[in-house]
Amino acid sequence: MLQLAVLRNNPTEVKERLAVKNFKEPELVDQIISLDDSRKKLTFQFDETKGKINAASKEIGGLMARGQKEEAEGKKKEVEALKTTLGPVQEELEATEKQLNELLVRLPNLPSVKVPKGKTPEDNEVVRTGGSKPELYAGAVPHWELAKKFDLIDFELGNKLTGSGFPVYKGKGAKLQRALIQYFLEYNTQAGYTEYLPPHMVNEATAYGTGQLPDKEGQMYHVTGDNLYLIPTAEVPVTNIYRDVILKEADLPVKMTAYTPCFRREAGSYGKDVRGLNRVHQFDKVEVVQLVHPEKSYDVLEEMVSHVEKLIQSLGLHYRILRLCGGDMSFTSALTYDFEVYSAAQDKWLEVSSVSNFEAFQTNRMKIRFKDGNGKTQLAHSLNGSSLALPRILASLLENNQDENGIRLPQVLQGYFGGEMI
Repeated sequence: MLQLAVLRNNPTEVKERLAVKNFKEPELVDQIISLDDSRKKLTFQFDETKGKINAASKEIGGLMARGQKEEAEGKKKEVEALKTTLGPVQEELEATEKQLNELLVRLPNLPSVKVPKGKTPEDNEVVRTGGSKPELYAGAVPHWELAKKFDLIDFELGNKLTGSGFPVYKGKGAKLQRALIQYFLEYNTQAGYTEYLPPHMVNEATAYGTGQLPDKEGQMYHVTGDNLYLIPTAEVPVTNIYRDVILKEADLPVKMTAYTPCFRREAGSYGKDVRGLNRVHQFDKVEVVQLVHPEKSYDVLEEMVSHVEKLIQSLGLHYRILRLCGGDMSFTSALTYDFEVYSAAQDKWLEVSSVSNFEAFQTNRMKIRFKDGNGKTQLAHSLNGSSLALPRILASLLENNQDENGIRLPQVLQGYFGGEMI
């Protein structure tokens, strides 16, 4: 959630930056400022009346102590009259604050000045590419055929048990999945991230804190009986670990990593590259999250991009890094880099990671703060990235490493998997 001070200090610049995200309601900025003016007036009126009531109440005690009962009774009537006016002011103030918050949460995060203008993924900027494009042998096939040939993943069984988009990993497929998760976690913990194993369902306050609510209700699975949500990413519970916490400056940066299954309805995506592992409703992912000093968040963003890049390099995959344009960014992000790996048998790029800086957008919602060296309390910045999402990584590994004899695994995975080939 954007800070009111940001809106008030330069509303014109705020509207210009929102336009980069193709935001269609710039008038909300003026409405929010107007409501905030009303809130301030009502707060002053409430505090002033409350102060008069407190002062008169103290005076009543003094009058009674001096035996001036008649004057005390007069003051009591004055207090009662003030209390009568206080109630409506309080009600109007609460209604104004509620309306103000409802408008504030409709504003997306402001994009960084580094964000390119554009409306579609075609407008994203390619920052750099790496790795070598694989050359496949004549009999190469896409991963869903490899999964069937080597009995690694059963898509039809998943459809029977749950529905489309819920694959069942089996045998060496399940073992490879486990090997990837273990490798990713150890890669992150060796870089100083503390591992967590969080709940896979969260309450409304947690989903609100990272911006999934009220923006993405339709993309999450909702457990209506208990009003809980299945997590779309580990970012949601992990970042909320520090909700309503005031850290010391020396505690920063806070570095966390977690493996979780992720659940996404992917509403409206049917028929769009849904074959095999390209788009599923349940998938495994290892996430990295950092809480940092505001002055360091963009340096940390580049460090996290480098961290994920080296991980992909270690798998020997051909990849590219994109800087997302305003129209392709998430509601909460200020700047996002996407990683895509090349799927040789499909001849297409597959997204496997997003690394984002949210600045103070999430931490303002969650009240994640720290005290600086001068004792001043300020909001931390939050960042997160996939390190890595498994389905499309697995698809690319299977496709790009196939030959006449099977699928040769990258060297870094062989120890975790217990073998060189499938």
